Formats: sequence, structure tokens, C-alpha cells
Amino acid sequence: GSKDGSIQEVNVSPCPTQPCLLHKGTSYSINVTFASKIESQGSKARVYGEMLHVDIPFPIPEPDGCKSGIQCPIQKGRSYSYLNKLPVKSEYPSIKLIVKWELVDDQDQMLFCWKIPVQITS
Repeated sequence: GSKDGSIQEVNVSPCPTQPCLLHKGTSYSINVTFASKIESQGSKARVYGEMLHVDIPFPIPEPDGCKSGIQCPIQKGRSYSYLNKLPVKSEYPSIKLIVKWELVDDQDQMLFCWKIPVQITS
């Protein structure tokens, strides 16, 4: 689904095996290296928990990609490192789900989109 960019590397830490065991009350580091195929003034992240083919919005503290390691404006042909945190709140249920992370450009097109299986645990 990454129309306007191509992912070079995704790193979720700590996550030694899949599905990632996400412990409640812990924050996980997200690092995505991607190359842009377009120019864009800004970028915005959208994160979802995917359960039974339904996307549930997952709030993240900083949705602005330009405040998450990306030097804006984004230039065509350049590589960027996107850095963010995935906070796992203690009130989340203990379930298995898919985390879907999108970064969109000014035109609401995807710079990147990736998914990772996780298990939320106490």
C-alpha cells in the first residue's frame, strides 16, 4: 500500500520474535527507513489495531511525521528515518491483533504502510 514511498527497513524494539509481545504500560520504539517517490510539505501518521478485519484507531502521542525524525519538506528520491513510540496503555485488553502503521503525505497518499502481528499482555 506504499504508493508514494518505498520501505527499506522497519524496526520495532524491543520485539525479538513475532508476534511482538507488547506489555501494558510500556512504550515501544518504531524506526522506519523509507525512500520518498514524491515531494510533500508534511506527513502524518495514522495507527490502527486491526481486529476481525476492522481498523480501530490507535492514538499515538505525535502524529506529525515532521516532528518524528523526518526533515520536511520531503523531497523526491531521498531516504528518511521515521522515529516514533507506540505506547501500550494498561487499560488495553490482552488480545492478539495486527498493528497497522501508515504515514500519509499532503495528498493523503501513503508514503508507507506496514503491519505487524502483536500480542498485548500484562
